[in-house]
Amino acid sequence: MLKALSIFTGNANPTLAEEICRYVEIPLGTAQVTHFSDGEVYVEVQENVRGVNCFVVQPTCSPVNEAVMELLIMIDALRRASAGSIVAVIPYFGYARQDRKVKPRTPITSKLVADLISAAGADRVVSMDLHAGQIQGFFNIPFDHLYAMPVFLEELKRRGYSGSQSVVVSPDAGGVERARAFSKRLGAGLAIIDKRRSAPNVSEVMNIIGDVKGKSAVIVDDIIDSAGTLANAAHAVIDAGATAVSACGSHAVFSGNAVERIEASPLHEVIVSNSIPLRPDAEQSEKIRVKSVGRLLGEACKRIHHGDSISSLFI
Repeated sequence: MLKALSIFTGNANPTLAEEICRYVEIPLGTAQVTHFSDGEVYVEVQENVRGVNCFVVQPTCSPVNEAVMELLIMIDALRRASAGSIVAVIPYFGYARQDRKVKPRTPITSKLVADLISAAGADRVVSMDLHAGQIQGFFNIPFDHLYAMPVFLEELKRRGYSGSQSVVVSPDAGGVERARAFSKRLGAGLAIIDKRRSAPNVSEVMNIIGDVKGKSAVIVDDIIDSAGTLANAAHAVIDAGATAVSACGSHAVFSGNAVERIEASPLHEVIVSNSIPLRPDAEQSEKIRVKSVGRLLGEACKRIHHGDSISSLFI
């Protein structure tokens, strides 16, 4: 049993927080997160946290703005209650895709959210599979960037996606480093899809770089949002001669008609983490499989609390 440690959560993903608590063998901290009639978020910490190392588990997923405010207000409440330290555990970092100016007169919202978290009083941030790694540099406090890769590798090997008859596919140029890491550890080939994006959430496959003919393909991505890129990539890989195609994604955003696109695509299965709670239609889909990252995040919390190195979790 750990001492002087408490884990709290907002309303975004209480199930994941409970899994982390089971791993570290402590009960979930008691806090009331409610709303006034006009929608204002109200947080009341209902236990003594003076001098306690506090971890706040809150993915900033849909509804994004509400989740961000819950996180900020809970951090503020803990700071004003004299918590020993406050670690924001953000399995899915919302606004991560707004990490740079892509057009004139546009914001860099990732930096804004980073500033808000720091200003609220967080001492450290833990997140997983950031859309852009440079977001770590937006924070002036320690940032631990974990990867769901160990969880996915174990599942992919169990399902036979390894060896020379398999190929790991990156759905775009930005995901090549991630796909290369998977292919190296699986002993599989590597292919890259040349994609053009005409508008947000709209993409078109242009070319496939690499050999997928006669192989089992697995597409690896960090965020599955509208699933348009994923569905187009799956069609392109099958058209190029792959015998089967599956996918894995760290964050199952699944906005709009994402689940319908997955169901209509040639994808055999889509493996996702529980960094974001699934929508009801996604839970009912026979193609979507969920792997828990509770143990991974729980181990990180343990090591941070004890002052141990967590570099071995960064594979």
